[in-house]
Amino acid sequence: MTIWAKTFARTPLFLLALAEAAVLFLSVYFAASVAVGEVRLFEEAAGPIAPKAAMLAAVMLISLVMMGLYQYHQRAYFHEILVRIVAGVAIGSAVLAAGYYVFPSLNLQPRVALLAVSSAIFALLFVRYIFVRSVDDNVFRRRTLVYGAGEKAGAIAALRRRADRRGFRIVGTLRAPGDTQGLEVAELTEPGGASLAALAKRLQADEIVIAMDDRRGNLPIRELLDAKLNGIDVIDLLAFLERETGKIRVDLVNPSWFIFSSGFRISRARKFVQRALDLAGATVLLLLAWPIMLVVALCIKLEDGAGADILYRQERVGLGGRVFKVLKFRSMSPDAEADGRAVWATKNDKRVTAVGKWIRKLRFDELPQIFNVLAGQMSLVGPRPERPEFVETLSQSIPFYNERHAVKPGVTGWAQLRYAYGASEEDALEKLQYDLFYVKNQNLLLDLIILLQTVEVVLWGKGAR
Repeated sequence: MTIWAKTFARTPLFLLALAEAAVLFLSVYFAASVAVGEVRLFEEAAGPIAPKAAMLAAVMLISLVMMGLYQYHQRAYFHEILVRIVAGVAIGSAVLAAGYYVFPSLNLQPRVALLAVSSAIFALLFVRYIFVRSVDDNVFRRRTLVYGAGEKAGAIAALRRRADRRGFRIVGTLRAPGDTQGLEVAELTEPGGASLAALAKRLQADEIVIAMDDRRGNLPIRELLDAKLNGIDVIDLLAFLERETGKIRVDLVNPSWFIFSSGFRISRARKFVQRALDLAGATVLLLLAWPIMLVVALCIKLEDGAGADILYRQERVGLGGRVFKVLKFRSMSPDAEADGRAVWATKNDKRVTAVGKWIRKLRFDELPQIFNVLAGQMSLVGPRPERPEFVETLSQSIPFYNERHAVKPGVTGWAQLRYAYGASEEDALEKLQYDLFYVKNQNLLLDLIILLQTVEVVLWGKGAR
């Protein structure tokens, strides 16, 4: 199991998802008892209630995931959570209405369905309120002792936002031999020179993060082993930051780490499952999106004339560094790069046409990439493909940049969910760290979550230019 899967399974969000699934499931029982009087009477008239409640809970929970309500580091005000919950429930209700035609045996009476959905909204808001209060009060946070107070430990101190510290609470920072002058720390050692394990036990730490600047000859092996044998987790700084930030800090890794760390293993089974998901997902998406694609093509023709090109073919770097031509609806003027130079897209780019502005906002310009997926040049999920000119420059200035080409590029990806639109070398570095996290931890569950949460990116227009 990857560090991502292990972390998700023990995060507050996992408990929140379970609690909200239970709320959605029980809302059907509540609605049936109110509408009919007793659940038994409802079942006598409409059949078993459990399958109906399970279907409603599953569809609604997926809709809430699509609204981005289970993103660990999301900072949202309560009114934003309300909007997302209502939007998610509305989308879920529409899907349920269609599903009842396919599975009539799972149909709920309109009155019961309306009451279940209405009560679920209020219950979900209550659960969210309790969750936010509990997380902020350190109920679910891991108590973390940091062993190291130099330059490397500063990477933890840099996580200052409340949303970035939802998973841990620092109970102490201890300076280690070989540390550079970095963080100011309080004296934590006990009288008599108590061991690191004893200190962690006194502070009731759940884990010790090794953030030393220089481990050579300085790592207290015996003390760390004692701590581990006493039930205290010992975790490397890089693994800690990966767990808490969802990215891999390239400034802290070395080539051997890629070889010996867990992950970065792409088996035949993984390739088969991913390709099956790509073919099934791209086919369904094409069946749903072709009317939109037809309208977009017509709008481009109306704006630029009957002879205007609808599609834009641009060279991008894909799997193994191979170059292919990505397909997009043309959103810029035909002479956008008349001089042949590759230029980063910018905010309010003057080269973007009127039609291009709204299809970019809605991400409709990306729809022709369905054909790239069907052709096997791209996947639904993966690092976004970059232009050869940029790759050549970035691979020379950013370490491990070419490792993102170990997998097929994607229509959407982990970096697109976690970081805004990138249009500079600094942005490329930040996005690479998220891309490497995906390459290391890729699996079917992560793919499905990325696909679902991409709906939120489209609906809220995140990162569009």
